[in-house]
Amino acid sequence: MIDHSGVLVTDIKKSAELYKKALAPLGYVELMNFGEAVGLGEKMPDFWLYQGTPKDKLHFAFRAASRTAVKAFYDAAIAAGAKDNGPPGVRADYHEHYYGAFVLDLDGHNIEAVCHEPYLG
Repeated sequence: MIDHSGVLVTDIKKSAELYKKALAPLGYVELMNFGEAVGLGEKMPDFWLYQGTPKDKLHFAFRAASRTAVKAFYDAAIAAGAKDNGPPGVRADYHEHYYGAFVLDLDGHNIEAVCHEPYLG
């Protein structure tokens, strides 16, 4: 089980604002801020942003409790400046209930919200 992870971003302030807005529908808030490192999470900071120069583009998938939360993540991320990398929808290639949305953050990292629960209408 992963305890926490992090990513380098070129502009910590702008990136923190984007992530706070995008991850709010998933229950994430800013829990720690050390200027050049910002920790987000629900109870403990489990996702960190670090000021730096990204050398590679990374992919992070955040689990969402519902398809509505996936769409809210996507809408909030786009409104905060992320770029579309796959709108909310079923990705049956992964499995029949895989419902995800993908955005690129300010540094081009692929950020996803995914719900694995079947649609109950």
